[in-house]
Amino acid sequence: MFAGILKTLRPRQWTKNGFIFAALVFDIKLFQPEPFIKTVLGFFLLCAASGTVYLINDMVDVEKDRLHPTKRNRPIASGQVPFRVALTTALILPLVTLPLSFWLDFYFGIIVTGYLVLQTAYSLVLKNIVIIDVLTIAAGFVLRVAGGVVLVEAARFSPWLYVFTVLLALFLGLGKRREELAQLKEHAVNTRAILNEYNLPFLDEMMAVVTAGTVMTYSFYTFSAPNLPENHLMMLTIPFVLYGIFRYLYVIHVQGNGGAPDEVLLTDRPLQIAVVLFGVTVVIILYFL
Repeated sequence: MFAGILKTLRPRQWTKNGFIFAALVFDIKLFQPEPFIKTVLGFFLLCAASGTVYLINDMVDVEKDRLHPTKRNRPIASGQVPFRVALTTALILPLVTLPLSFWLDFYFGIIVTGYLVLQTAYSLVLKNIVIIDVLTIAAGFVLRVAGGVVLVEAARFSPWLYVFTVLLALFLGLGKRREELAQLKEHAVNTRAILNEYNLPFLDEMMAVVTAGTVMTYSFYTFSAPNLPENHLMMLTIPFVLYGIFRYLYVIHVQGNGGAPDEVLLTDRPLQIAVVLFGVTVVIILYFL
């Protein structure tokens, strides 16, 4: 049962909380001990908070998950974790996570509280409202970034990166919706009611808009943010962003596998290489050139 609880917390999806490190890197504080330690602690607290949200979500969707070809194997839906145990865990985690978050930083505690409230509202209501559902997902990513900003007391974190985060999160969220709709077809509404409000042409049009916006926003950041090198070397990172986006589109449209962006990141080797090269290039340009 303990293994089932851990699985329900979805550690594979904790990669999303890596967005908290954005401020640490882009505010050029990666090698400063105190900001680094605070960000790492913040990452684990966000993992506990997001794990709470996944527990709540699986409890709310338990009946629908049992109709899904893969989600029916989730611990709560399959009966591996009793509903009462899941509920108890979902109540205990915030009682530990929130005080620690406020201890780490008062404003970080407010952000984690807001994240829990927003994502709980998503699990209960907002995920059933068309367009609002994906905007709520994007807001969760922005809160992760904002958490990192307050922890490192960022002074040079460009607003362009907030906009980029929103658009990138929308890109991933719409891609997940599209893949679910393409795979489940007429049965999609049985496992996620909101899919009845979407269709493939609509999702493709939204993804086209968001894709273009994501690339342009990051490009504007690389040559207009005031804290970047004056030689505009950050523009050298644009190809990695382009490749990452195009690779994910390839995975969705050609390979037919994009239902969970975190799983794609953990399994698609070309995408992993692009992410690593992007990170290395950013660090070299910001810290050594």
